[in-house]
Amino acid sequence: MRFWLSALLGLLLATPARAADYYFTTSDGARLHYTEAGPAGAPFLVFVPGWTMPGWIFSPQLKAFSQSYHVVLFDPRGQGSSEVTATGYNQDRRGEDLGELVDRLPGKVVVIGWSLGVLDTLAWIHQGGSDKLAGLVLIDNSVGETPAPVPQPGSRQPPMPVPRSREAKMRAFVEGMFRTCPAESYLNRLTVSCLRVPPAQAEELLRYPVPRSYWKDAILSTDVPLLYAVRPRLQGQAQNLLIDRPNTSIAIFPNAGHALFVDDASRFDALMRQFLETKARL
Repeated sequence: MRFWLSALLGLLLATPARAADYYFTTSDGARLHYTEAGPAGAPFLVFVPGWTMPGWIFSPQLKAFSQSYHVVLFDPRGQGSSEVTATGYNQDRRGEDLGELVDRLPGKVVVIGWSLGVLDTLAWIHQGGSDKLAGLVLIDNSVGETPAPVPQPGSRQPPMPVPRSREAKMRAFVEGMFRTCPAESYLNRLTVSCLRVPPAQAEELLRYPVPRSYWKDAILSTDVPLLYAVRPRLQGQAQNLLIDRPNTSIAIFPNAGHALFVDDASRFDALMRQFLETKARL
């Protein structure tokens, strides 16, 4: 009997918590969505996705961490299941959106931002939003450090006829996130989600009107523990960040695509778990 009880307990502990969908209304009236899973009273991890991407791209991390932490997958405005508003696609409003989500959560949080989500997170910090931070994980985007990033030579995508439709361009963009291409159904679902963001709003998200120093000022304004996980093209920034900013850890992913937390989920999750257990102020 004791054996079966022990086995049942082990099975329950190995099963990720059931995810639920929630919405909140921002101070400017936008209805934004997030997915949440995890045991009551556990520390909060907030994942912020990149340009046009839905929060569910962090599903591997929801599965990996929702047994021990309260995981929140955020859909920024216009993305995922959040409302597509006419305005608000600049760094100030996006930073406010994240801050208003974090303010809803009890206690300290660790924020994990990827790609454009790095900039949205730093915009929130620039506005004074680091008081609730227990830790920070920034994934594969420039943080305003030197050297400035340069375009990557070449592409694994085959040349396509021009002009291309918006759908074809977005599909190529989505495929380019990964070194190891996921299943066709996954790519299709991700492409459809990304296409929810209208062209004008998607373009606005690519033109945050601030200098590179804005992002560096933000990241140097706080001393909370930081894990900076990037591909080799940003290794120079990572090394300089170690010099300029105490309490920083770096990890270089030479064998993964931009969505390195999907391509190399096992390594990313192990590094993040170590960071949470030994560095974050939870």
